Amino acid sequence: MIAYILCTALAVLPLLIYFRNPYFLKDLTYTFISIYVGIRMSRIKKKFYSILDRFLDKVAEHPHKKFIVYEESSYTYSQADRESNKVARALLTHAHLKQGDTVALFLGNEPWFVWMWLALSKLGCTASFLNVNIRSKSLLHCFSCCEAKVLIAGADLQGAIEEVLPTLKQQGILVFILREHCHVDGIESLSDKIQMESDEPLSRQLRASINIKSPAVYIYTSGTTGLPKAAVINHERVWMPAFALTFAGVRSDDIVYIYLPLYHSAGFLMGLCGAIEKGTTVVLRSKFSASNFWNDCRKYNVTVIQYIGEVMRYLCNTPKRDNDKDHKVRLAVGNGIREDTWVEFLERFGNICIRECYGATEGNVGFINYGGKIGAMGREHFLYKMACKYALIRFDTEKEEPVRDSRGFCVEVPRGETGLLVAKIGKRTPFSGYAKDKQQTDKKKLRDVFEKGDMYFNSGDLLKIDDEGFLFFQDRIGDTFRWKGENVATTEVADHLLAVDFVEEANVYGVKVPGNNDTKSKIIVMSVALKLVACKYMCVIKG
Repeated sequence: MIAYILCTALAVLPLLIYFRNPYFLKDLTYTFISIYVGIRMSRIKKKFYSILDRFLDKVAEHPHKKFIVYEESSYTYSQADRESNKVARALLTHAHLKQGDTVALFLGNEPWFVWMWLALSKLGCTASFLNVNIRSKSLLHCFSCCEAKVLIAGADLQGAIEEVLPTLKQQGILVFILREHCHVDGIESLSDKIQMESDEPLSRQLRASINIKSPAVYIYTSGTTGLPKAAVINHERVWMPAFALTFAGVRSDDIVYIYLPLYHSAGFLMGLCGAIEKGTTVVLRSKFSASNFWNDCRKYNVTVIQYIGEVMRYLCNTPKRDNDKDHKVRLAVGNGIREDTWVEFLERFGNICIRECYGATEGNVGFINYGGKIGAMGREHFLYKMACKYALIRFDTEKEEPVRDSRGFCVEVPRGETGLLVAKIGKRTPFSGYAKDKQQTDKKKLRDVFEKGDMYFNSGDLLKIDDEGFLFFQDRIGDTFRWKGENVATTEVADHLLAVDFVEEANVYGVKVPGNNDTKSKIIVMSVALKLVACKYMCVIKG
């Protein structure tokens, strides 16, 4: 009788657990993955192990497996290793690099980007990823942020380099272009020099002094405060988003489609580094194309795609086809998808598992919606909260500052209310800040949040947590708008307007567009004072 009761109880228990928490099994899976990743990170910190080391291990493990597929060409892990060896040797010879140096890469999505980054890593150098869309003043600003002594540009970006070449020459900067010949004074060709070099492995002594806290790359973020800032991404920080694909369920036999810019954190840290961590194949595209997206997925047998919210909307806006569900994509990882777009995407393109994520390039906190609740960008988990102490605090949108109680401490909001996301800065959750910008780094730090002397990272994002523990994005503090998937500060637009001779004053601010499909998109309203002869006229430009 007792045995019968026990068997009945055991049979009923899973149902009781499910009705109490329908996400129990997914929570349990997340728990196991968290423990696995935690153990991995402990070993990585104890005995320094970089993402480059992971790549070299994958080269040894499966040298002939495809690593990069680009247009009609493909490169195995072994070929990528050898190509990057040649690049590293050429840079040693002609740029005279040594470990600790910084090199600015002005390249789009192409295999050269990967070879360059791997080569610099093998030399113990830090790569600074410049956005290929910036020009003139912004380009010079970004270049100077990281104190690079060498600039390497793609062949198609020579015109942008020539615009700022006089300044670069004055500063004594070595400038290389990925061409076999270049006749412009002050720009050296690099492709021909690379071809002349050996592809033999380089000595590990070239990077012997690099450790887990050394800068790995600089990635630029616009944020809300004007010109782009160079977020310092050390070798420890590289691993955090790289493991996101593990949490999302990516396997080593997957084929990952990357079209997001490699100079941004989503494409590089989560996409490329995440793929290296798993040892997968990467299909690389120069830029997003809505009309070619699914054709590429079918052509290359893609199983995992990355996305940002705008991309999913663009795909849903393409003309419907009979073969919309004819593909092998099983998983989509990204951020910024709206609830209505999410539903429409699944209905149209099939049962694709969407793993919405949240995180900032320079931030020390991130989430993943492993539960799959539509519209949510993350889910709370007790293990993560133990490792990363975060909170949503009450924020005064009029004064644009956190609300503090009579004791001077911040006030945590209850579930269901919108609050500013902050995360404690500590040994396990560091914040490295921005290169050569102490002022902006300090602005991201909140002090005396819950007790005297504590310090928290200010995400600048307003979130909400529902009764089931899912997090929802609500708004971003400050005036920014989205332009082709990138956050742009309105102050940066104003600076460009002020550079025009006949503009005396400019004020730019963002407002939400009614009925717009993207929660982060804002119309730019520009109030510009023009100087015409002796009179001043005020006009408003909307666009």
